[in-house]
Amino acid sequence: MTRNMANSDRIIRFIIAAVAAYLYFSGTLTGTLGIALLIVAAIFLLTSFISFCPLYAIFGISTCKVKQ
Repeated sequence: MTRNMANSDRIIRFIIAAVAAYLYFSGTLTGTLGIALLIVAAIFLLTSFISFCPLYAIFGISTCKVKQ
């Protein structure tokens, strides 16, 4: 897997995942919407840790300035 996410993308995804997890575990979002948001947050965390987004690869997008 070639890195296709810049650090700014990684930070934004991490922040969104943290907010989503907080909303779920604080009880603000519950039910199906809360679970769906938690799953998206987990995907965001995973993609931010590995610096690779499969959707970016499918559409040929790369926000990473340096190809590795």
